[in-house]
Amino acid sequence: MAEFVCKVGDATGNVFQQLETAQSEAEARQKLADRGFYVYGVRPNLSVSRLVRGSQGNRKLPAGDFLIFNQQFNTLIKAGLPILKALDLLADRAALPKMRPILNDVRGRVREGALLSDAAEASGMFPPVYVTSLRAGEKSGDLAGVLDDYIAYQRTTTGLKKKLIGVLIYPTILIVVASCIVSYLVTYVIPQFAKLYGDLGTTLPGPTQFLITVVVGYRAWLLTAAGLVVFGTIFLFVWSKTKRGGVAVDRLTLKIPVLGDVWIKFQMAQFTRTLGTLLRGGTPLVTALSTAANAMRSRLVAGSVEQASERVREGASLHESLAETKMIPDLALDMIEVGEASGALAPMLTSVAVFYEEESNLKTSTLISVIEPAVLIVMASLIFFILVALYLPLFSIQAGG
Repeated sequence: MAEFVCKVGDATGNVFQQLETAQSEAEARQKLADRGFYVYGVRPNLSVSRLVRGSQGNRKLPAGDFLIFNQQFNTLIKAGLPILKALDLLADRAALPKMRPILNDVRGRVREGALLSDAAEASGMFPPVYVTSLRAGEKSGDLAGVLDDYIAYQRTTTGLKKKLIGVLIYPTILIVVASCIVSYLVTYVIPQFAKLYGDLGTTLPGPTQFLITVVVGYRAWLLTAAGLVVFGTIFLFVWSKTKRGGVAVDRLTLKIPVLGDVWIKFQMAQFTRTLGTLLRGGTPLVTALSTAANAMRSRLVAGSVEQASERVREGASLHESLAETKMIPDLALDMIEVGEASGALAPMLTSVAVFYEEESNLKTSTLISVIEPAVLIVMASLIFFILVALYLPLFSIQAGG
């Protein structure tokens, strides 16, 4: 997307400059004309603010600071302050140092005549769902109400992610620590004991002989296998960031027993909550579907939602369009169909999101409760076998002495 400085006039005769983000000059002109402006000139923006955006483009907006900003901004809007004045207060005085450069950029664009939603989009730092929500709030005249919905959406999605991370921390630490211990024993301790027993020339018990043969005799194979696993993991991670690789990895994840079920329920919770939030704020269905697709981390689910968006644009119902993708669970489709028939699609989507959030939390907790003791037992058994096998010859020598 390029940015253009546009000289426009409104119906009252005022002429001013406005920043517009579009693919081309023609698209910028069309977008302005659709909003009722008279377009006198359009040129590419080469201002300093563009350079500032370029330096920020790859940084992620701090989730905590963003939530606090929205709460403060919404409070000021509800108090009756104009948008520009609210941005002035937050950019100059709010204790959010990471947000200040971004707010200064947005404030500058709004001061030049841009809408808040356009300024947020042009900064390149705000999520698509947020920009679309702002645009819907501006059109409906209920910006504070839309922000209330978005803040609730932020709290729920952030809380779900924090809970998931919290659940995964302990088993991850357990696996990493146990793997480090086993790696140390295999790469250093066992070879030292093998050398010691070789110098002593003692007859080794079966477990010890087996352990030394595997670790020392096939050490090159073991190191090669470990290297391939590490390389394969890194390759899979990098490949998953590409469009084709992301879809392939998602399809693979979906086929894994238990884990695939948890994964799809988590994705459905995110999709339905995002879509419900956008619809509740007044965003048209097709636009809401496209925005929700852009907000999805899963390329497979995002592609399916985009496909459904095209079918809805052609006149199909939402539940029929989603059913054609073969990605959405039957229960979600049934509830969406009821929501469409009753005219309460947004509340029904929120109910679907709540259901799948609870289901994914329950399934994740159950899965982790099984994985934790399993990992602990396997690793403890392996370490116990290694230590016993290493010290058995010493016990034999001491008994013989």
